[in-house]
Amino acid sequence: MDRTNQSQPRRRLGTPSNVHPDRLSGPAHGVFVWGTVLLVWLVSLLPWRLWQGAPDVLLLIIAFWCVHEPRRVGLFTAFFFGLLMDVHDAGLLGEHALSYTLVAYGAVVLHRRLQRFDLWSQAMHMLPVFFVARFLTQIIHAWLAGKWPGWDWCISVAITAALWPLAGWVLHLPQRGADDAESSSA
Repeated sequence: MDRTNQSQPRRRLGTPSNVHPDRLSGPAHGVFVWGTVLLVWLVSLLPWRLWQGAPDVLLLIIAFWCVHEPRRVGLFTAFFFGLLMDVHDAGLLGEHALSYTLVAYGAVVLHRRLQRFDLWSQAMHMLPVFFVARFLTQIIHAWLAGKWPGWDWCISVAITAALWPLAGWVLHLPQRGADDAESSSA
């Protein structure tokens, strides 16, 4: 009498239920990766970012691709787009560049670990990375301005991390479609 369910994949002893070691798929197409980064950069130029709690979608997409495609999108990309955002905002030159580079570094350091988790767990791992990068830029602002700007920016960090699963689902759609086509043809 075998009571094991054959439809469930076997887990190793001590492995959490949200860890999926077989989830690693093939790389995304380069045109798709760079197309999404450029499209989100253009969307980030719109004035909706003036709201203090607006999520930094460009930062989110760069961090996502640093986790899933670290050979294509990395620290240089984050620094470059950060400088572009600094020039666009006409603020402190290097503020976004520093923040984007710190998040990209955290994403590249964590990329092997994060690929084994589901999207919600990845978001929880990236939340402290987003927070620390933004906190450092807020400290620099406070030092230069002479006053603390408050904690309203934490809303933006939380919304950015909360959008990680949605961004992951949308950005993995082309790969998921290719995986489904391969599995149905076999």
